Amino acid sequence: MKRDDVILVRGGGDLATGTIHRLWSAGLKVLVLEAEHPAAIRRQVSVSEAVYEGGAVVEGMCAALVKTLDEAVVVWHRGDVPVMVDPKGELIPQVRPAALVDAILAKKNLGTTRDMAPLTIALGPGFTAGVDVDLVVETKRGHRLGRIIREGAAIPNTGVPGVIGGYGAERVIHAEKAGVFRNVCAIGDLVSAGETIAEIETPDGIRTPVTTRIAGILRGLLRDGYPVTPGFKVADVDPRREELENCFLISDKARCIAGSVLELIAANLWK
Repeated sequence: MKRDDVILVRGGGDLATGTIHRLWSAGLKVLVLEAEHPAAIRRQVSVSEAVYEGGAVVEGMCAALVKTLDEAVVVWHRGDVPVMVDPKGELIPQVRPAALVDAILAKKNLGTTRDMAPLTIALGPGFTAGVDVDLVVETKRGHRLGRIIREGAAIPNTGVPGVIGGYGAERVIHAEKAGVFRNVCAIGDLVSAGETIAEIETPDGIRTPVTTRIAGILRGLLRDGYPVTPGFKVADVDPRREELENCFLISDKARCIAGSVLELIAANLWK
């Protein structure tokens, strides 16, 4: 493959998908590398769902799970985005991408190095621009969201979600114990404060309810059957009950970050 052909994105969650969609919309050839068992909760806007379903559609962009680079070429020819399971990035030397974007959003570097591509970009904390990647894009909501960092790192993870509709930590739900996650509700459901949206089934067969803290729209929900540990993020409630469509649209945050990534790739590859 030619180096100038492929933009490789590590990660296919909702923020990563915002970047993938923007690059795809600009006519670029994108390849997504994902984990074997992605844990996105905003599944309606995450191409990582292709790992489970074989394909995913987000705002008109079709993603397809492939097993080989030859299959990826077929997907590109029809104008879609191939997704491959390769959490360690073992295929990167074969792909020889023109640019690599680490969009795993793990709050730490899971193995991306600056020599993986002529241009390496990382989203969020856990990376140092000019050291392990060329550039970093800020992902924390606020005045610095989307800013390009050429030296240093993004704002460290605070563990506190950004405020939406007046709520921050209250809108995000985490597992209280280990077990298997079992859905009761679905993404897009209107929920009340204290409502059971899911259950966690422990090895002894006991099911513990997972409840909401605020009323609103269930914007994100972990896949049914996913194994969780205490503190694992499992759901997201949007208090703006009138904005149901948001469950199925790329977020403003994701689009802001995506614009910065496209800016960097355009500036570096189309000089």
